[in-house]
Amino acid sequence: MKKKRKYDVITDYLKILFSCFPRKFRVKLFEFSRKIIGLKGQIIRGSLLKTLAKECGQNVIIFHDVYLSHIESLSLGSNISIHPMSFIDAAGRVKIGDNVSIAHGTSILSTSHKYCELGTPIREQGYIFSETVVKENVWIGAKVTILCGITVESGCVIAANSVVNKNTAIDSIVGGCPAKFIKSRVN
Repeated sequence: MKKKRKYDVITDYLKILFSCFPRKFRVKLFEFSRKIIGLKGQIIRGSLLKTLAKECGQNVIIFHDVYLSHIESLSLGSNISIHPMSFIDAAGRVKIGDNVSIAHGTSILSTSHKYCELGTPIREQGYIFSETVVKENVWIGAKVTILCGITVESGCVIAANSVVNKNTAIDSIVGGCPAKFIKSRVN
């Protein structure tokens, strides 16, 4: 069994403490903690996330200025880092596996607009909710957008500034707008 890091012990203790407070208060506290820079903010956000998310593993690092919407539908594995200015909308469910690195400015979406009724304004047609999955051992480059309903397979690398609108293949490198297969990570 792997030895717990000292920050995991602190995070687990704070999780127990924060669990005593009403959910609405914890959500507001999480939003307030968004601006706290450094290790203190990461520990507070990690502890709160364990009480708010559907699932949350160990060693989940949420940097400052990360926006998480519908946290109750967000599942996170272990050893995840989400860097500043990223946005995750989990209204349609988002699952992120173990050992995932998400660079700054990334958006992961699980909703989209309906737009098929020509006589009705698009903003009045409602939404599509579809689960988005990022499997284990994935590196998502800076300013990537992953659209709703997409599965990023294990071992993938998503190049910076890519828009992922189709499922990826295992152990692949994809990039571009829209993202296309570049090459396999396997030689």
